[in-house]
Order: sequence, then C-alpha cells, then structure tokens
Amino acid sequence: MQCLTPFDFSAPAVDVARALIGALLLVDGVGGRIVETEAYDATEPASHGFSGLSARNASLFGPPGHAYVYRSYGIHWCLNVVCREAGHGAGVLIRALEPTDGLDAMRLRRGLDDERLLCSGPGRVGQALGITRAHDGLPLDRAPFSLQPAPVAPRLAVGVRIGISKAVDMPWRFGLHGSRHVSRRFA
Repeated sequence: MQCLTPFDFSAPAVDVARALIGALLLVDGVGGRIVETEAYDATEPASHGFSGLSARNASLFGPPGHAYVYRSYGIHWCLNVVCREAGHGAGVLIRALEPTDGLDAMRLRRGLDDERLLCSGPGRVGQALGITRAHDGLPLDRAPFSLQPAPVAPRLAVGVRIGISKAVDMPWRFGLHGSRHVSRRFA
C-alpha cells in the first residue's frame, strides 16, 4: 500500500486533521488506525507555534510530513504531524488509535491488556508506539514510520479540542464516528 508523502501535509492543519482519520500509522511495525486528531495552527493561542520558533518546537516549523514530538506534563511523549509550509508552525496531534499491529508490544509498553486503553489519548499513543524525543523531526514517509491513507473516506465526528485552556471553542478535534477507541466521546 502507498504511504502518504510530505506533499499530502502541505494543507492547513484542519484539513490534514480530517484527512488523517482512518489512516494507518505504524512505528517500527506497531500501531493502528488513527481515530482521533486535533488541529493546531500558529495563528491561534493553543498552538505550540503561537509564540514563535524555539528550541522546543523547532520541528513544528520544519517541513510538512515530519514528526513534531514534545513532552506533555513532563511525562508523556506526544506525536504530531507537521503541516502547511515549512516555517508556518502548524501541526496535527495524534490523539488516539485503534490498535491493529503489534498489540503484544503495546501491551508490554503500556503494562495493560485492555485494547481500548492502549492508544486512547495522546500520551498513551506515544507510550504504546514507543515514541521518544529521538523521533522528533523525522519524516513520516520513511522508517521507522509508515503512514498509509484511509482505504475509504470515514464518517467523521467533530468537536472542540480538549485538554487545553486557550482557544477552547474551536471545533478542531476530529474522530472516527462511533469509535470506542477515542480518548473522550464526542458530544
């Protein structure tokens, strides 16, 4: 199956966040279908790019189709897809996956058996896939990543982003309608 290329991520973050629902994301053969995303753009205050380029967010300002990895609350590594053009500072947070590949590795990394809880939240996704700072800035169209488009256009759920304190009213959270693997149900 064909992998997505950096060109596929040159669109605005909202468009990329919608398009990633249903895509298959693997890291060293471990992963699953993306069932929840959130869009962030440098023009709005919830984005890590809003205050400009820094050492922490440099990859967010890099070329589209690359990973932007950051540590949340000093604990969890979170995976984002850089989009738009280099220098803009837009990305899509991978919030949840439906696990399909490498479940034993995910269970070991997460220390639990419940398939629904393996990747239902951005920190859980990072832990289950073995994401670390070493993945920051890597292209998503080459190993260790594999990112394949959704085989069919999925039915989307749309809602406001969660877990943030700024720009909370923007409907930039997208999910696979009816998925039991999302981090939080859609209204």
